[in-house]
Amino acid sequence: MADSYHPAETRRGFFSRRPKQRRRSNGARNSLVIFLSFCFTMALIAVVVGGVALYWGKGEYERAGPLQAEAVFLVPRGSGLQNISTGLEAEGIISSAELFQAAARVSGAAGDLKAGEYEFEPGASMRSVMEAIRDGRSVQHAVAMPEGWTVDRVWERIEGNEALTGEMPEKVAEGALLPDTYTFTRGETRASIVARMVEAQRALVQEIWDGRDEGLPIDTIEEFVTLASIVERETGVAAERPHVASVFINRLRQGMRLQSDPTFIYGIWGGAGKPPEEPLRRSHIESDTPYNTYRINGLPPGPIANPGRAALEAVAHPLETDDLYFVADGTGGHAFARTLEEHNANVRAYRALMAERAAAPPDVAAEAEEDATLVE
Repeated sequence: MADSYHPAETRRGFFSRRPKQRRRSNGARNSLVIFLSFCFTMALIAVVVGGVALYWGKGEYERAGPLQAEAVFLVPRGSGLQNISTGLEAEGIISSAELFQAAARVSGAAGDLKAGEYEFEPGASMRSVMEAIRDGRSVQHAVAMPEGWTVDRVWERIEGNEALTGEMPEKVAEGALLPDTYTFTRGETRASIVARMVEAQRALVQEIWDGRDEGLPIDTIEEFVTLASIVERETGVAAERPHVASVFINRLRQGMRLQSDPTFIYGIWGGAGKPPEEPLRRSHIESDTPYNTYRINGLPPGPIANPGRAALEAVAHPLETDDLYFVADGTGGHAFARTLEEHNANVRAYRALMAERAAAPPDVAAEAEEDATLVE
């Protein structure tokens, strides 16, 4: 007899062959939940702590700092973030070197802090300190070189400036420095200041020389600077310089000697200048030096001072006159003349004015006598 078919048994046999699913134990589920809960809690704590720290740090960074009195802080060249921040904290300018470092890194200023001398007001915030050093808003020092100074006098001033560093470079030629006021930060070298002066003069002289009037009796740029230095030393009145330049230009055109007092003075005493107690004498005007334009024809061998822009412009664009003479007028300026007769009359007027004032020192009287015989 054939086996009978039992569907129920078949179903039971089929299902009995399926693998049994493993169920995670309650303990395992509880451990995972606890771990995830712990992680979430710690993350939440970290966020809260981080927020509090950020809020506190931002407040510390922006609030008034601990500085009680105005202070100057020097950031030497090559200083790193750590050295700067610890130095600021040590000087009582900021409250925390670590916070300053963190803020510098977060803001991207860590690599932009600049060397220099910085001045901070009482209560300066850490932010303002950071921004000042990042932007390089350092204290500016200045060294001034007046027009008409010699290289010797400039050297003394630069060498004596305590905010500059380094040795003086080799002395430059007379006339090679541009008279001006040069700003710098503490720690700049003396050599770099001189280099700036030389380059400024070179560029200015070339610019003015290139734009000079045609037909001037000056052949080279060196002669141009030499004549400008004489004009510079002859008058301190800026408006007079083109007129003084015209007198020397006219003399050169006519082959007359320049007969300029500052030239023979330079020939005798050089860049140091005439001692204040030394009066001008006839022997000085007769001195035998290559700079004595009472004895030589044409220009001296080089400049007698450092001419400024006004003197250079005056020689490049002299006033159009027929004048050949000038003498002090007693007011700081000069009286100009075309002829020796007119000039001598101007000299007599000058002497009379000095006599009226009854204050003419011996050297002034001697200078008036020399001017009276400017050209025989």
